Amino acid sequence: MGRFIKSPIAKRRWANFKNNRRAYWSLWIFLGLFFTCLFAEVVSNDKPLLVSYKGQLHTPAFKFYAETAFGGEFETEAEYPAPEVQCLIKSGGLEACWDDPKSVMDDATDGIIDGQQIDAGWIIWPPVPYSFNTINYDVKTAPGPPDAAHWFGTDDQARDVLARVIYGFRISTVFAFVVVFFSSIIGIIAGALMGYFGGITDLILQRVVEIWQSIPMLYVIIIVSAIFTINFSMLTLLVILFSWTGLVGLVRAEFLRARNFEYVRSARALGVSDRTIMRRHLLPNAMVATLTFLPFIITGAIGSLTTLDFLGFGLPPSYPSLGELALQAKNNLQAPWLAFSAFFSITIMLSLMVFIFEGVRDAFDPRKTFK
Repeated sequence: MGRFIKSPIAKRRWANFKNNRRAYWSLWIFLGLFFTCLFAEVVSNDKPLLVSYKGQLHTPAFKFYAETAFGGEFETEAEYPAPEVQCLIKSGGLEACWDDPKSVMDDATDGIIDGQQIDAGWIIWPPVPYSFNTINYDVKTAPGPPDAAHWFGTDDQARDVLARVIYGFRISTVFAFVVVFFSSIIGIIAGALMGYFGGITDLILQRVVEIWQSIPMLYVIIIVSAIFTINFSMLTLLVILFSWTGLVGLVRAEFLRARNFEYVRSARALGVSDRTIMRRHLLPNAMVATLTFLPFIITGAIGSLTTLDFLGFGLPPSYPSLGELALQAKNNLQAPWLAFSAFFSITIMLSLMVFIFEGVRDAFDPRKTFK
């Protein structure tokens, strides 16, 4: 990655980050987990990735196919886990699949069934053949312990825990990145205006921040959830509205400290605009302190989502959520695999992010030099 970096400052920052071995390896581990979960539909799905039926290829994981496309009787989407549908695909649409699909497939030998030549098809499944909302009706007890079919066991609705962890990891990380990105932009702009201009601007904005911080986020979310149906976008917006104040005081202090430095006064005397001075001269100095605080915002965003889901005021039950998994663990103490899955998923995610941003903080610190 370093060979694609051209700027000397960027090279020094990358060298400093790479020199922090814990942050460097945490970055690669997190990227591996994130990209795996980002394409969760390819990794964990109850629809096949690729199906061959009568010589034609189909991609059910990404496209709708009615059951009639495989010789079935219904115009609704094919239920691929059903043995009848699998028999239709593999036998080329034999009607005998509706009577006894298991016997039909057991009798299939070298593309011949009862002396009849068939156009044999095949199915390629994802590594985890379950989606986050797939209910396995063959499970005898729910929640069910880990086994060969369900590596992390099943929850109290007979859904695969590993699939819900994969999709829940994606939702949590995307939620955290969106919240941190927009709340940081708002907080940095507000703090920069307060610290650079001072005076009446600083006084008014400080009162606004104090009033805003006194509003309890949980109560607002409870009120909103009682009026509207909370979804991912609405919950993200609500958390952003109450997260941007976290960086204001830090950025304000950095701008307030550096606004009277000699190079800033010289730039102002040369007629450089306030916007340019703030962006080019003051913001880079404030980034070290800002990046130091970012891990707390990220872990706070993930913790907020998990807590709200645990309390029942977060995402709807239809969403895969680590907080909802933790709630199931509390309600099913006889199923420790639920608690282990929720605990280790959240712990590993937060630890990797903290280690990565520790390395980013050191990389942007001008006092640190790679040796």
